[in-house]
Amino acid sequence: MAVPLIFNTIEQTALSSWLRESTSVFGFYFILLFHTIGMSLVVGASAVVDLRILGVAPALPLKPLKRLFTIMWVGLAINVTSGLFLLTAYPTKALTNPDFYIKMTFIGLAVFTMRKLSIQVFGDKSLDEMAMIARGKTMAAWSLVFWVGAVSAGRLLSETSKYVLYGHLWGS
Repeated sequence: MAVPLIFNTIEQTALSSWLRESTSVFGFYFILLFHTIGMSLVVGASAVVDLRILGVAPALPLKPLKRLFTIMWVGLAINVTSGLFLLTAYPTKALTNPDFYIKMTFIGLAVFTMRKLSIQVFGDKSLDEMAMIARGKTMAAWSLVFWVGAVSAGRLLSETSKYVLYGHLWGS
C-alpha cells in the first residue's frame, strides 16, 4: 500500500511532533485522557437512555432523561476535538488502518441514531412514556450496537496498525 505523502507532511508539523514527543503533562496522553472522558460522556449517557427505553429501570421516568442529550453533545464535542489532535499526532497510523474507517462508520451511525432518537422520541412532547418506548425501542437497540462497535473498533486501532509513522512498518 502506498502511503500518501500528506501524512508525512502532517507528521512533520510542530504540533504533530510536539503531541508525539513532548514530555509535557499536556501532551499525547493528556489528549488521550480527554478523548476517554468525552467517550464516557457520550456513550455513557446514550447507554442510560437506550437501556431505559429497552426496559431497564422501568421505575425511572423517561422524559427527564432528555437532559442527558446535552451531556451526549458535550461528550461528542470533546471527542471530535481530542480526536483531531490524536489524528494530527499519528495520521499515518490511523488513516492507513481499515479499523479507523470502521470506527468512524460506527460513530457516524451512532450519532445519526442519537439525533434521530432525540427528535423522534424526546422531541415530541405529545408522547406519553409508553409511546416514547414504542417509538424508540429499535433506535435504542441499534444505538447500543453502534456505540459498542465504535468503542471496540477504537480500542483495536493500536493493535491493528500496520504503519505508525510515515514510511515505517509497524513492528519492524
